[in-house]
Amino acid sequence: MEERGIEIAKELLVGLLERMMLRAEVMGFMREGALYLDLKGDREGILIGKHGRTLESLQFLINRMVNKQMKEPVKVFLDINQYKERRADSLTKMAARLGEKAKRMDKNITVGPFNAHDRKIIHLTLKEDPSIETESLGEGEMKRVNIIPKK
Repeated sequence: MEERGIEIAKELLVGLLERMMLRAEVMGFMREGALYLDLKGDREGILIGKHGRTLESLQFLINRMVNKQMKEPVKVFLDINQYKERRADSLTKMAARLGEKAKRMDKNITVGPFNAHDRKIIHLTLKEDPSIETESLGEGEMKRVNIIPKK
């Protein structure tokens, strides 16, 4: 069943990329009940998009396409050349830097907008510091993060 899911996902993704006139090597594996696809290829920047938004959309599409063909639902995660890991690292460093700046200036700092996944990384990074709290601001999918130094 797992192998079948991986094959279906790889076929669908390669087919989608071919229609976009892009070539990539797709590797798939299962971990903790979820299906992971990792892409390596040319013109990765186009597939990642600004702040990973195109990658997010591709992941959504592949999720829907795969689950349409599977008997049991499976969560599909798509990554391109460890982009998500690099993005998380970058957001963690940015959050720590802005947290220190908010404390030093004793002022709220608002950053963003970010998607839910990116906001979660920022909130979790700053949660470790007892002298700072965070909140999400705005409506819809993309929200800002307010970093608030505690008095």
